[in-house]
Amino acid sequence: METTGRAEPREVPASGADGVIDGYLMAGFPWYGLDEAFTGPRWLMRVGAAADGTVEHGSTGHGDEPSFRAEPGPEGQRFAVVVTVADRPVRSSPDGTGVLEATSVSSAAWLAGSGLLSCTWPARMERGLRQSWLDQQTAIAWELADDLEGSAWSTLSLPVDGAPTDFRYRESEYGWVLAGPAHEGVHIGAYGRGMSAYGLGFSVIKDLGEYGH
Repeated sequence: METTGRAEPREVPASGADGVIDGYLMAGFPWYGLDEAFTGPRWLMRVGAAADGTVEHGSTGHGDEPSFRAEPGPEGQRFAVVVTVADRPVRSSPDGTGVLEATSVSSAAWLAGSGLLSCTWPARMERGLRQSWLDQQTAIAWELADDLEGSAWSTLSLPVDGAPTDFRYRESEYGWVLAGPAHEGVHIGAYGRGMSAYGLGFSVIKDLGEYGH
């Protein structure tokens, strides 16, 4: 994210691709997912990399794989996605042309909020209006992520590696989003629909093979 404007690292689609785990193995930080209390399907979604290929964040999925197309029937899906974001200080951009701002819990909240938007296209909206809808909702997600102490958010305590941790949490008609600190130099974001955030727990993924297809 650049100080002159919010810019995400490029995201590389991962789910179902050959060698999907490779991007995760290249990261210099641990990945988080739901803890062992969750016994359903697990899958890898995507990694986000900087221009020089450095892995900056990624998403691990749990439950039903959400649809990323505007089609009927997503309401019945049950999923929770955990976003792991590397804790980075202010630093020069890889191409030397600018400065990237430090990552924070707000970064995790933004990635989680935009992730939820990516799988909540209104199925019956006229195609020409979808981009306007997405632009509007994305602007709102930015504002909310930058104001985690605002009234749109509440506090939800959930375990991270077994230790109670306070997250910022909000619900909408599309699902829920939360974000908070973790250990090992990362921030955690999460979003979901059809699966309650209450009672979830997060832990470091010890075996990425559990998420492979």
